Amino acid sequence: MKTKDEFPAINDRKPDGIKPDGTPYRIMVVDDSMFVAKQITQILTSEGYNVVAQAADGLQAVEKYKELYPNIDLVTMDITMPNMDGLTALQKIIEFDKNAKVVMISALGKQDLVKQCLLAGAKNYIVKPLDRKKVLERILYVLNK
Repeated sequence: MKTKDEFPAINDRKPDGIKPDGTPYRIMVVDDSMFVAKQITQILTSEGYNVVAQAADGLQAVEKYKELYPNIDLVTMDITMPNMDGLTALQKIIEFDKNAKVVMISALGKQDLVKQCLLAGAKNYIVKPLDRKKVLERILYVLNK
């Protein structure tokens, strides 16, 4: 019987979540919905990304970002959350680290808020319901900018 090594790999490509140096990109997922946070985490980890932290609101997000800095490559940030919304958290993270890469996550119909976030320094946005392909495309685009 042949071993796995004797067969050529059909799709022998490097996962998107791996940097050129072979280490995974480190991501923080911020969302007050456990379901959405879990969904984003599964999408990212399936491509080799390392989800190093999760936060359920903007306050936690800012604290965790400062704690983990500079060991965070990107943040996915929900816009509508309790305690501190995503726009305010984004502003505080950008104030702390002007090079922070933050991708906003928004429900349909929140174009004005998305626009405000982009003007405040967000690098891109993803609209719910989440589409695996779009999530991965937008995150990879921001990381390679």
